[in-house]
Amino acid sequence: MATAYVSPDGSVTIPESIRVALGLENGGRVEFVSIMEGQVSLVAANLSPSVLKGFLHRPDVDCSVEEMIELGIKRAMMAKKW
Repeated sequence: MATAYVSPDGSVTIPESIRVALGLENGGRVEFVSIMEGQVSLVAANLSPSVLKGFLHRPDVDCSVEEMIELGIKRAMMAKKW
């Protein structure tokens, strides 16, 4: 497991092993994806979105777009409570 320290201005140097694994070069971009409270994933922004396929848990329940929007609103409201 690679470890990095946060500087006083909030900067973090991504360890070399992680940069190599993500194919990041000087000036490369990364995105931070919130997984759950206390967990964030670092994703190279230079990768195709197809890399994320299967990254998130897919419930076994089919639902409509309207139901997904309603669920998203409910979860957003719950998230604001912490």
